[in-house]
Amino acid sequence: MKDFLEIIKKSELFYSLNDKEIEILFECLQVKIKDFDKEKYIFKSGDKISEIGLVLSGKVHIINEDYWGNRNIIYEIKESEIFGEAFACTQNILPVSVISIQKSKVMFIDFNRITKTCSFTASVREILIRNLAIILSKNNIILTSKIEHMSKRNTREKLLSYLSEQANIAKSSKFSIPFNRQQLADYLCIDRSAMSSELSKLKSEGIIKYKKEQFELLKS
Repeated sequence: MKDFLEIIKKSELFYSLNDKEIEILFECLQVKIKDFDKEKYIFKSGDKISEIGLVLSGKVHIINEDYWGNRNIIYEIKESEIFGEAFACTQNILPVSVISIQKSKVMFIDFNRITKTCSFTASVREILIRNLAIILSKNNIILTSKIEHMSKRNTREKLLSYLSEQANIAKSSKFSIPFNRQQLADYLCIDRSAMSSELSKLKSEGIIKYKKEQFELLKS
């Protein structure tokens, strides 16, 4: 566990806790670490979970997947970020799946053990629960943003809505996005070829520049 302490400390879940508090906490929570190959399911739709996942290395996607295997990417989880927290808290059945998109290492924390009496102090428990509430609130804002993109009338407007948001997050007209072309199409629920065509049009009209995952928004 000590090998991943610096990554764990970057997680919002453990914000403001010191090394000693985290070490005591992990002894009490009896955390588990598992490895996942690329394209392996971590959780599947229909599962009932009580564990929160924290990505120690690699990257995972939260996805909706229909009967024919078509995917809609809901969210990307990177190193030091957590997933499954809302469903671990409520223990409702998962309506989504979680899949590793590259070789990943994940730490699992049983939510039930956070709420039980243990050797760590009440103040540490309060910090954990507060941090978890903040994460849940932030994720709700992120999902609201996605709904905003999805509510746009066509592929062009969805792309511009998403790219504008990414520029605002980066506080720059130049930025990189976390998705390749297929993943971006899956995230925005649009056809990849139609999206590629629209990107080319936006580029020829002098509205954007791009190369792979690097984008720049241009002013007319």
